[in-house]
Amino acid sequence: MRAGPLLASASVIDASTFLVFAATSAVVVAVPGPNNLYIATRGVAQGRRAGVASALGVETGTLLHIAAAAAGLSYLLARSSELFTALKWAGVAYLAYLGVRALTRQGSGGGEPRPQPLRRVFLEGVVVNVLNPKTVLFFLAFLPQFVDPAGDVPAQVVTLGLVLAVIGLTCDLAYALTAGSLGRRLRASTLGYASGVVYLALAFAAALSGPGRTARG
Repeated sequence: MRAGPLLASASVIDASTFLVFAATSAVVVAVPGPNNLYIATRGVAQGRRAGVASALGVETGTLLHIAAAAAGLSYLLARSSELFTALKWAGVAYLAYLGVRALTRQGSGGGEPRPQPLRRVFLEGVVVNVLNPKTVLFFLAFLPQFVDPAGDVPAQVVTLGLVLAVIGLTCDLAYALTAGSLGRRLRASTLGYASGVVYLALAFAAALSGPGRTARG
């Protein structure tokens, strides 16, 4: 795939590779995953602003994945099952904690769930994506297929990663705005239970994820 450099001044990656990666990433991102479900949950529970805050948090997590991959941490994770397993179970534990917290708060009879500050919603989005094994797998197994080892590897990783982040943010905002509108039509008393169930389902899905899967979301 050598159709000429996409960035003539830097010759980071050629146009055909860029287009194939972008098209494939769009398909992968469109498939609902843990990140999308987290954003939808926050949007339904607290409205559009919270949904957007969670989407921005998730994609900030993507930027951290890009930095880690460019620095070579993904290379180390790919070759250390212990490191990957530790990250995976940290993510499972965090999602399970969010689920139990949501269910216990609702079960305490407090009525409507208390809205979380947008800063906390944002930071939770960052953590959910950083600890999302599927996002890690995307950078370990999918993105490297489009990197030319003979070229500037960190620059290619950053370029492709930013493409993914832009596509992901577009999809995330669609989930956030749709869920925010939907949330107005739902009874607030059901949202705490729904959030808890979603978080626990995400924890279960993360626990089942393995190196053979590369879905992102």
